[in-house]
Amino acid sequence: MDLLFVADPIEHFKTYKDSTFAMMREAARRGCRLWACEAADLVWRRGARVVARRARCIALTGHEHDWFNVLQERELALADASAVL
Repeated sequence: MDLLFVADPIEHFKTYKDSTFAMMREAARRGCRLWACEAADLVWRRGARVVARRARCIALTGHEHDWFNVLQERELALADASAVL
């Protein structure tokens, strides 16, 4: 299951209190693939689908400060995600 999180820049998350991070951690525990983008990355083109121009597939590291690694970065249609949060 691919989950796309539309959020503030993930580099600035305060993981000890951020609810989006808590949802990401639980989704990863359940085996979901995590994607992240910012609201500014979302675009709609007439006759096309809504896409996140810069979606990043991430893996959680378990470290407090460097808490994620980017596995892939690409354009992702929201319809191709299992859910958008």
